[in-house]
Amino acid sequence: MSTVPKTFLTPEQYLDIERKAEFRTEYYQGEMFAMAGATDPHNLITMSVVGELYQQLRKRPCFMYSHDMRLRVSASGLYTYPDILVVCGERQFLDDRHDNLLNPTLIVEVLSPSTEAYDRGKKFEHYRSIESLREYLLISSEHISADLFTRQQDGRWLLNAANRPEDVIELQSIDCRLLLAEVYEKVEMNPAHRI
Repeated sequence: MSTVPKTFLTPEQYLDIERKAEFRTEYYQGEMFAMAGATDPHNLITMSVVGELYQQLRKRPCFMYSHDMRLRVSASGLYTYPDILVVCGERQFLDDRHDNLLNPTLIVEVLSPSTEAYDRGKKFEHYRSIESLREYLLISSEHISADLFTRQQDGRWLLNAANRPEDVIELQSIDCRLLLAEVYEKVEMNPAHRI
């Protein structure tokens, strides 16, 4: 058992450090956690989704952010960097620095083997507490697969899964569509990971 006491940071101390840092970290309950770098498939998928959504959202009152916009989950105190955030309507930020978004409509996470369990489990628990959140899209970087969770009127979350190139993901919260063939365009899958 370690006798070295842990140093716990306040959210204000974390933000002061994070705003000066050259790398990104998550923060939860007084601790900072390093974030892993992304793979080629992860980056290609993220950029494909950003490109497709940008074309559909560009003339509408929606704002999209990719992996460098920090999200604060007010109910739990988690600070994190989702791969993609979309807000339709008025944006709410923690303060006048406008670097901590509070009210996403849609969150997209591209799954990596090292983050998949967290993104599907504990992180989704945090995200579900965000009142403005209507949809949560998880996209695999290992094989063609996407899971869309949509908040229902009674608060339950409905899962719609897609795993064929011809499948279309209907993002009703932002009135957009994603064709999986376009999401995975140029992505070379490892044959061992294909379904």
